[in-house]
Amino acid sequence: MTSTSRPCVNLGWVLAANIAADLDAWTRLLGLHDDAELAKAEPQTMRHCLWHLPARLVTHARRRILKLSATWPWKEAFLICWQRLCALPAPI
Repeated sequence: MTSTSRPCVNLGWVLAANIAADLDAWTRLLGLHDDAELAKAEPQTMRHCLWHLPARLVTHARRRILKLSATWPWKEAFLICWQRLCALPAPI
């Protein structure tokens, strides 16, 4: 790898980290604004509670179905957040 290609690789990692931080912040702002625990959660807490959820994505009759674990403590918070984010209008 030459020294001229390193800035492009670093730029890619910085861009990916910024997109992840934006996704985390907007999810908390738009989907979890009334949940006291998750509205101001750190990224590590969000990762533990929402991003690494125990679920399976299955396809049946050309539809995708997300099957969540019934015993997962943040199931309701995830479902409310998901419904709020899906209800947002599509960007123009």
